[in-house]
Amino acid sequence: MFDPISLLYRFYECRLLREVERGVLPRHIGLILDGNRRYALELGLADPLEGHRLGVDKLEQVLDWLEELHIWIITIYVLSTENLSRPHGELTRLLNLMESKMRAVAVDPKIHEKGVRIRAVGQLELLPASLQEAIDRAQEATHTYNNFFLNIAVGYGGRQEIADAVRLLLRDRVRRGAALEQVAEEITPEEIGKYLYTYDLPDPDLIIRTSGEVRLSGFLLWQSAYSEFYFCDAYWPAFRKIDMLRAIRSYQQRKRRFGT
Repeated sequence: MFDPISLLYRFYECRLLREVERGVLPRHIGLILDGNRRYALELGLADPLEGHRLGVDKLEQVLDWLEELHIWIITIYVLSTENLSRPHGELTRLLNLMESKMRAVAVDPKIHEKGVRIRAVGQLELLPASLQEAIDRAQEATHTYNNFFLNIAVGYGGRQEIADAVRLLLRDRVRRGAALEQVAEEITPEEIGKYLYTYDLPDPDLIIRTSGEVRLSGFLLWQSAYSEFYFCDAYWPAFRKIDMLRAIRSYQQRKRRFGT
């Protein structure tokens, strides 16, 4: 059956894609995956966890879109340290969903075919032991890959990351015999940066948050100092390819100013 709206949507998507492909693309995109529960409630789903399941499916789709554009470094924000204080029953089911997905990722032929390197960042020691084991398995199974980098911020807090980095720097220097006063005098932003969770990757050029919220909620506070931000009204499970392309086009239309 002929659907003029779908045809117009497809035409607009293709036009956006051609426009974006002509511009400078971000190397590293951060994604704050927000709105899963609200999406489920608006659909009238009895179980809010269904929103998170739909969000997992959407992530796979979005990663395919980014691969088409040859954007190879993605950091996703899936669970903050504050989220760990959610009601026990809800949190347990959400963590179980994450564990199931991490175990699937470790043996997913698509992940291995594309050479996706999985890395979890955050206070992983706060997570259940079974989820930690599933994360370890996914990381170990993909640690030699360098085609596509997928960082998963789970049990993550931006302030805590900075505190952890400073703590590691101090311990490292003292272990090497430096006096604490000397270390304090020599601390620089560049030195702290070497101890961040994503120390070996470029900072995100663009950070996208879905669901209409206009804040970072602690996501990559250090690394986002010079990032461009794009806030999208769509809930994460309803995020469309045109939403992603609009975000990248907005990034391309800006004149980036580093420090001014």
